[in-house]
Amino acid sequence: MNRMLTATFSCAIALAAPLDAGAKPQQTQAQTTAVLPSYATLAKQVVAAPLIIDARIRKADRLRPEESGGLAAGMARFLVEADVSALIRGSQAMTSRITYTADVPLSAKGKPPKLAKQRVLLFARPVPGRPAMVQLTGLASQMNWLPELDAQVRAITRDALAADAPPAITGIGNAFHVPGSLPGEGETQVFLQTAGGAPVSLQILRRPGEKTRWSVSLGDIVDESAGAPAPNSFLWYRLACGLPRTLPAEAVESDDPQNAAKAREDYAFVLRSLGPCA
Repeated sequence: MNRMLTATFSCAIALAAPLDAGAKPQQTQAQTTAVLPSYATLAKQVVAAPLIIDARIRKADRLRPEESGGLAAGMARFLVEADVSALIRGSQAMTSRITYTADVPLSAKGKPPKLAKQRVLLFARPVPGRPAMVQLTGLASQMNWLPELDAQVRAITRDALAADAPPAITGIGNAFHVPGSLPGEGETQVFLQTAGGAPVSLQILRRPGEKTRWSVSLGDIVDESAGAPAPNSFLWYRLACGLPRTLPAEAVESDDPQNAAKAREDYAFVLRSLGPCA
């Protein structure tokens, strides 16, 4: 394989956890079981990758320094040739063997890992005009294959590609709070902006003597019975990782100050309920 092929496409950082140079593939996989990426991390990878490939590395040639511009300290750049086992995402015709570059961490002793025969999951994009080449999408875009990882990635991919998949959140449209007839009673509605313009809204209900509850509606009809999304679901990911950290001032500028303050308080409650986008 001509090493200079690497000039035709950009490189990506690979492998979230370091590989021990002397470890056998099955030992490396067992060691990574306890440190699988979070749901949000995998969802970001799935959303960003037109191609998700289950592959086995056939050979990996370490590139010379002059072929590895921008390489971070403690890393090695490889030109990798891999056999495709399955195409988890992607509609294009995929060749049975692909080539790509990957930056992987050196061991504590400064030795490069042994990548040959490793089974990996790749998050990538095609290289125009070169069907046998792919480009990794970014950091940690090559991961050691694990059955748990494979199952999670496939499940997220199905949810992301479903016809009724929640859209990406791009901002806040407007929000308002309506106080109830009793002290402490009220409802806040927050209308979200989304990629493609699909309607999504949040409803937060406060009742005296009851826990504050909230729901999310996908569509024009507000459905307060829908409830909050389950943790580590694709809808949870869209909200936890897409909502702004504060309610923009312009979203409540038409409301009176007291109601606007309640709307901001209820919005903050939703963010706390969702938890961080890990």
